[in-house]
Amino acid sequence: MENTEKTDYSYIGHRITEVRRRLAAAAEHSPCGQVPELLLASKYATAEEMNYAAHCCGVHLFGENRVSALLEKYERLDRNEMELHFIGSLQTNKVKSIIGKVALIHSLDSLHLADTIERCSAAAGVRTGVLCEVNIGREPQKGGLLPEELAPFLDRIFAYPHLECRGLMTMAPNCARIEDYRKFFRETYRIFIDIFSKKLHNIDSYAKSPILSMGMSESYEIAAEEGSTLVRVGRAVFRSKEEE
Repeated sequence: MENTEKTDYSYIGHRITEVRRRLAAAAEHSPCGQVPELLLASKYATAEEMNYAAHCCGVHLFGENRVSALLEKYERLDRNEMELHFIGSLQTNKVKSIIGKVALIHSLDSLHLADTIERCSAAAGVRTGVLCEVNIGREPQKGGLLPEELAPFLDRIFAYPHLECRGLMTMAPNCARIEDYRKFFRETYRIFIDIFSKKLHNIDSYAKSPILSMGMSESYEIAAEEGSTLVRVGRAVFRSKEEE
């Protein structure tokens, strides 16, 4: 006999409601005066959980950090209801697999990667949105551009016809205390305002509002207070019930 019992995903809705409540409260202190957009990092989510969050909770941004996971879920997603982003470290040999499937790549940090995204986007006849990753903690084991490398890097990639630089992304170092994240987010916001106010306002093709992607499950409230326009929340929504 076929099992027709439906999985209860209502806990996802409850968690999203709580995240949104906290974001709205934190954003009252934001220097940019807006509540950040919520992107659900779907590393720990099934395609069915993602579809539920899109259909029943009104979330439309989802981010995968592994190409293999994105491709495995891709055909089972209701893509009319969602915008897919790639938020992990991206190897050049995997770029072709996601061009045309994702609206935004959050981790551009080298000209070699930019060249590959440009070439694959041109071949596919699309323009690909990117965020430049900033290594704000100057951690040698992490990807990302150092703050002083960012301005000359942007000068180079603005010339690529099939890349659209939409803003910046950072992953702060792991901090022992939540409050310790603040200095990293504050410094990234300062760089964001300084660079994008100077470089983008005279470029017609960059008419969309610039994005500052910072803050994850453990730090999204601090990030919202310090000017983030997009937060990447995964575990706080999709963690198993046993972890509650």
